[in-house]
Amino acid sequence: MAARLAALAALLLSAGAASAGPPYLSDDPEPTDYRHFEIYAFGQGTISAAGTAGETGIDFNYGGAPDLQLTAVLPLAYDEAGHAGLGNVELAAKYKFLHQDDTGWDVAVFPRVFLPSASSDVGDDHAAFSLPFWAQKDIGKWSMFGGGGCVLNRTRETQNFCFAGWAVTREVAEGLRLGIEIFHQGADEKGGRVSTDLGGGLTYDIDEHYHLLAYAGPGLENTATTGRQDFYAAILFTF
Repeated sequence: MAARLAALAALLLSAGAASAGPPYLSDDPEPTDYRHFEIYAFGQGTISAAGTAGETGIDFNYGGAPDLQLTAVLPLAYDEAGHAGLGNVELAAKYKFLHQDDTGWDVAVFPRVFLPSASSDVGDDHAAFSLPFWAQKDIGKWSMFGGGGCVLNRTRETQNFCFAGWAVTREVAEGLRLGIEIFHQGADEKGGRVSTDLGGGLTYDIDEHYHLLAYAGPGLENTATTGRQDFYAAILFTF
């Protein structure tokens, strides 16, 4: 593990502006440009001893005003037993209230509402609310970003929890950016375990409108119950 981490770090150090947000678990504070769209056709999941569970769907973002992004995520969820159905639809708004040009950091708040799932087999049958803050600083060709927050998710079986993550990215060739991330999350179920994940991501700009994103990484803590590996892949359309 240490050798792989060192190799990726060396590659990042040897190579040119970085991107943030998806495909990483940590988000960035940069909203979609005013009156522009970002649409991700994505698939993501976690591999555990029981199998693979995750979601595939559309992540729709619109720049509704300067420094304001409006988001809707429509997921098709699946579990380890092979059940599938509409997952928890997400509605969110990202607002950037600090700017690097003025303060040295970009900072945004990104509240999310998770609606109850319409499926009896997958997703949560109750609503949840997430309130994270994300920050970013660019230094030359480097970018570092991350933050954290908490999720209100308390029911008979689930509980409120908090999370935090940090990532560093860099462009290593024209249109190609690589990054590395550490992400920690508290237990989201009563009697559950905390999780910590290490991941590596990439984004590749096919042109100004089409982009490829990918992410993968192993779990580092309580992997028998929280998952052995996370993955994410998407095609991003920008216009």
